[in-house]
Amino acid sequence: MATTNDIKNGTTLRIDGVLWNVLEFQHVKPGKGGAFVRTKLKNVLTGKIVDRTFNAGAKVEFANVDRRDMEYLYHDGDGYVFMDSQTYDQIQVPEAVVGDDSNFLLENTKVTVATNEGNPLYIELPAAVELEITQTDPGVQGDRSTGGTKPATVQTGATIQVPLFISQGERVKVDTRTGDYLGRVN
Repeated sequence: MATTNDIKNGTTLRIDGVLWNVLEFQHVKPGKGGAFVRTKLKNVLTGKIVDRTFNAGAKVEFANVDRRDMEYLYHDGDGYVFMDSQTYDQIQVPEAVVGDDSNFLLENTKVTVATNEGNPLYIELPAAVELEITQTDPGVQGDRSTGGTKPATVQTGATIQVPLFISQGERVKVDTRTGDYLGRVN
């Protein structure tokens, strides 16, 4: 067991059997009373963010989270299969863990898979991916001005908003965190 003095950004704590990532921490020493540590924690499984305060020197349990670079191989009925780039070991990640990230997951995409005691916790996609537009309404003459957007379906089946001048078959760069169009790919 470690103490609250060892808390750093990015560490993972086990509190009441639940894993929490430390987003922010601050050691506070008020003029009157004892010191404490103010933290902002994110639930690893649900994504819920909470503020939590610990007394300085209190015992906390750190969880060992293994982050490995892996390559997405394919989707089968129960989940997504990833392969470790170094050892070529394959693991299956349940659909619930991948969640909405599947909208931007292409075969052979390099991702980071975080596990704790062999159980997949979450995946981290690259900041942006290149996807092909498989379906969108054609642009009409005069729709080339700035500001307008239209829905477009990409090769993974996700729907994103693109400028009016984008046509079917073009490759675009998409932000994986927000789903926003970033630009054309030549």
